[in-house]
Amino acid sequence: MRNFLRLTTVAMVAMPSALFAQETINLTVASSHPTVIPWVGMIQTHFMAKTDEILAETGDYKINWNEAFGGQLYKANATLSSVEEGITDIGWVFSLLEPAKLPLSQATSYAPFSTANPQLQLEVMEDLMENNEAFREEWEQYNLKVLGLTGTDMYDIYTKEPIEGIADIDGMKISAPGVLGTWLRGTGANAVDGALTTFYTDIQTGVSDGVLTLALGAKPAKLYEVAPYLNRFDAAVSFSGAIAINRDVWETLPTEVQDAMIEAGKYYTAAHGAQLLEGHEAALQAMVELGAEQNPPVTLVEMPEEEREAWVAMLPDLAGEWADNLEAQGLPAREFLNAYMDGLRERGETPMRDWDQ
Repeated sequence: MRNFLRLTTVAMVAMPSALFAQETINLTVASSHPTVIPWVGMIQTHFMAKTDEILAETGDYKINWNEAFGGQLYKANATLSSVEEGITDIGWVFSLLEPAKLPLSQATSYAPFSTANPQLQLEVMEDLMENNEAFREEWEQYNLKVLGLTGTDMYDIYTKEPIEGIADIDGMKISAPGVLGTWLRGTGANAVDGALTTFYTDIQTGVSDGVLTLALGAKPAKLYEVAPYLNRFDAAVSFSGAIAINRDVWETLPTEVQDAMIEAGKYYTAAHGAQLLEGHEAALQAMVELGAEQNPPVTLVEMPEEEREAWVAMLPDLAGEWADNLEAQGLPAREFLNAYMDGLRERGETPMRDWDQ
C-alpha cells in the first residue's frame, strides 16, 4: 500500500539550554465533500487545528497537511477504499454509502425516530466504538484507525411542490443517501440513491421530486433553490461515518503524534455533535431568508407530531429485517442493536419506536 508519510528534519532550533530537532510529518488529508459541508470543514478547524495545537506544546513535531478536500482525490463512493489503500493518509469515511463493508454501522439508519439528538447519539456510538469489539473490528479490518465520529442533524423532506403530510409523498421520487432510502418504505415514495453532491442536479433534472436530507447539508448545497418546500418532520439523526487514518501510516507515527490525534478526534466528535444540535434550526431559518425572493419562495412547513407518528407507523420492521439478515451472515446484529437502543435510553431518550423489542 502506498505510504505518504515522510519525516524530515526542518530546523535545529536554539533553546536556552539545549538544541532540538523538530520533525515535520507530511500527511495528506482528503474528503469526497467540500469544506462548506460543516463536518468536513470541521476537519480543518477542529481536528487538524487541535492536533497542531497539542503538538505545538512541546514543539517536537509539526504536521505539514496536504489538503485534498472536495473530491480532488476520490468521490463519495470511494471514501473507505481510498483511506484503506493509502490514496489519502487521513479521510472522512462516509459509512452510509458502505452498507456491505460496514453493516453494523448502519444500525442507526434502520432504527429511525429513535432520537433527534445528534450529540447524544454520537456519545453512544463513541462508547460502542471503544467497547464493542465487533463494531471496532468492522472498521479496523479495512486497515483503518478511527479517530473521530460523524453524524447528522435531523432529516426532513424537501420537495419541489407543496405537501400537507407524509401521505402526499405517495408516488413521488425522493432522493436519499444510501440506506436512508429505507425510511421511505411503506410511504409509497420511490427512493432514488444519491448524496449531497448529486441532490441538486437530481431535482433540477427531474430525476427526483424531492430529497430526504438534513439542513446543515442542504443549506451549503443550496437545495432550497430547486426544492423550496422544507417539510420539517425531524425524522431522526443518523451515524454517518468517521475521520480515519490509514493503519500503515498510523503505525509509523511517533507516539506523541498518535496521542495528539486521538485527543483531537475526541474534541472533533464532541464539537461536531454540539454543532449539529445547535446549527439545525439556524440552517432552516437561513434557507428561508436566502430563498425569500426566489419564485416560489422557500417555505418552512412545520409538520405536526401526528405526521411524524404516521410516518413511523407506516414503516415495516426495518431493524428486525436488518438484524435477521446480518445474523444469517454470522454478525451479532441484534446484540449491537440492543446495545445502541439501550445506550439511548440510559441517556434519557424515549424512542418513538422500540426497534429492538
